[in-house]
Amino acid sequence: MMEVTIYDVAEKAGVSIATVSKVINNTGNMRESTRGKVKKVMEQLNYQPNIMASALMGKGTKTIGLLINDISNPIFSELSRIIEDRSHEKGYSVIICNTDDDVEKELKYLEVLQNKRVDGLIVGSSFKDKSKLNEMINLNVPLVMLTHMDEEVNASKVAVDDYKGGFIATEHLLENGHRSIAIIAELADSSSKRIKGYLGALESWGINHDPMLMKRISASVENGMNQFLELYKEHVENPPTAVFTSNDQIAIGVLLAAKKLNLSIPTDLSVIGFDDTILAKTAQPSLSTVAQPIAGMGKEVVDMLIDEIETGDRSVKKIIHDPTLIIRETTKVTSNQPCINSDP
Repeated sequence: MMEVTIYDVAEKAGVSIATVSKVINNTGNMRESTRGKVKKVMEQLNYQPNIMASALMGKGTKTIGLLINDISNPIFSELSRIIEDRSHEKGYSVIICNTDDDVEKELKYLEVLQNKRVDGLIVGSSFKDKSKLNEMINLNVPLVMLTHMDEEVNASKVAVDDYKGGFIATEHLLENGHRSIAIIAELADSSSKRIKGYLGALESWGINHDPMLMKRISASVENGMNQFLELYKEHVENPPTAVFTSNDQIAIGVLLAAKKLNLSIPTDLSVIGFDDTILAKTAQPSLSTVAQPIAGMGKEVVDMLIDEIETGDRSVKKIIHDPTLIIRETTKVTSNQPCINSDP
């Protein structure tokens, strides 16, 4: 038996979703006949209101819920700190939840945030059950997406141009003479766009991509290391000369694998990551990468959410940043190829 939704109630009662929401929360002005009709339909359909949405739209608690994939990933740990600091400046507290790209954890943490009665949500995880996010939005819950430009979710967004990031990273390797370029990407919506950028750069140079050089993994240093060792074994007769990874964690794993294989960086293998986290700056050798404006994005997403909370303006806004190529020691730069940016 299919679960009855707020849409079913609204359709049968001949009213808007917002009207049903007001009845659920006992708010707003309307005719008692309308309120009674909606309640009667709810009883007929045995509709159970979404308690989480009701809690989120209740009395303000000056608390924000932050859903991220994994705080051990430096991009999320850095963003979380910036979000917490900015929220504190604005008089709000933050509850951080790690979803691990697990749909059960997503739903569990939504329930936790319900019980904490947060005023709004920042969603930095891929979030598998997007219908739940849209349900929150349709119920007038303040919600902003961070790092994910998922068009299935009709919410405001702050992100980087992932396609362009993948393109400039791959083009940098192509300009340095590489033609056998592998990509190791994490299992995230943003990485899918970075892969498209990688493919777009190869196509623009007239190079056919090798599907065997494209790998998807869960993001971690260990997984990055193991995946490159496996990839190198598969292509031992003709290994790739360069690797683009969709985040810095995976890139550090590739560097560790290269050390195990006695490969010289960048002479035998060039490596470029994505994000420009602390890992990129402190790696030995230092990691070339594609930078996101992490500090600016963290502040923007907080300001955008709090504006929704305090003004009630739910109009969809998008801030898309251009990525920046940071050239360090893990990629060779030919004498005739200028650096877009360099950082010791």
